[in-house]
Amino acid sequence: MPTETGNAATRETANALHRGAVMAFDFGERRIGIAVGDRELGIAHPLATLHYRHAQDPLPLVDTLVREWQPVLFVVGLPVNADGTKHTLAPIVRRFSAALTRRFGVATTLVDERYTSAEASGMLRDAGIRGRRQKAYVDQVAAQTILEDFFSNDNTIS
Repeated sequence: MPTETGNAATRETANALHRGAVMAFDFGERRIGIAVGDRELGIAHPLATLHYRHAQDPLPLVDTLVREWQPVLFVVGLPVNADGTKHTLAPIVRRFSAALTRRFGVATTLVDERYTSAEASGMLRDAGIRGRRQKAYVDQVAAQTILEDFFSNDNTIS
């Protein structure tokens, strides 16, 4: 039977996850788009695009942003094929997600990221950013879209 202290601690942990920064990731084999938002307000904005080599561990690149924003939750876009089947990058994304939690001690949730890059490209096009100029922003705007979807639906798939 939980004690009152245990119940209070559980409530405080639950409340903390509803307040504070949430950091989202659009993971790719060479670039990771990152967005940040406030779960209580449900507002997300693009933050950065990190570039790394395939064999390089990308977590040290994330370190500075995590220290700066001190997120209470990570949201990672899980690639799923258009027909709902498992994408070939999915196991790598799951490992990245687990590594985030191990390294930073922050819970991670996976969300379906189907069509987020296309949506991000459309948003950038609507903002007047076309062609090659999009490359610098599309991953972080895709991460923003992942985070906005999470805020709207809070429909985790992990």
